[in-house]
Parts: sequence; C-alpha cells; structure tokens
Amino acid sequence: MLITGRCHCGNIAFTLDWTPEPAEIASRACTCSFCTRHGGVWTSCPAGSLEVRVRDAAHVSKYAFGTRTAEFHVCAVCGVVPVATSRIDGRLYAVVNVNTFEGVAPALLSRSPVSHEGEASDDRLARRKRNWIARVAYTGGG
Repeated sequence: MLITGRCHCGNIAFTLDWTPEPAEIASRACTCSFCTRHGGVWTSCPAGSLEVRVRDAAHVSKYAFGTRTAEFHVCAVCGVVPVATSRIDGRLYAVVNVNTFEGVAPALLSRSPVSHEGEASDDRLARRKRNWIARVAYTGGG
C-alpha cells in the first residue's frame, strides 16, 4: 500500500510503501510535551520504505530535544511536523505522523498513547532499529 503525506503547505512530503498491505495501522500518540503540542501521532512499517521529498530545504527546521537522538522535521512555513528521523550506526531511520496522511481511511488507524519517559538512550535506539522504517530516502536537504 502506498501512503502519501505532507505538511499543510506541501514543502515536506513523503511516500510510504507499507509492505505487506496493512489490515490496521497502529499509531502511537506520544505523550511527550513536543508531540502533545504538535499533534504527533507516529507510525512506522519496519518492512516498508519511505521517500521524503523537501521542496525548499531553507524552510525546514530540524528540532531535537531530550536525548537529542531524533530530529523532528518541522516545516518553517506552515509549522507541521510530518516526519521524525534518527541516525543510528550510520543509517537513517524514520517515523511518520499519521495526521499528515492523505486519503487513508481513518478506520484503518488505531491510535494508542505511548510514553518513553525514562527510557535509556541505548534502549531507545535499539527500539528504533527494531520498529522504525529502515529504508529511507531523503531528497532536497536531508
């Protein structure tokens, strides 16, 4: 299943090849202060691939906080955060915000709150390696 998404103005867009076809898309409503304030509800397909396209890199702000092991890609024009990435052992991993999906039936999404408060950095990176999208192509200023 090909899933497209983008920020409100379209400066940051993505195509997620979700393989195999999902019966349900589990998503995590992170309870950290950043995700809560920005409406971050994240999903990933470890067996899939992600292509992120940036029209104007000068209008993308990357924000890292807490453990500084992930970057949130914020559109500086419209303020939407469609993707977060983490570089682990030289490889780029990513999750996407389901609130930026286009044309995906809401009934396909299952949302659950999640907290990573107190998780050690090594454990966090190991979780991302297991669960985040590992085949990521980022064009236009990654």
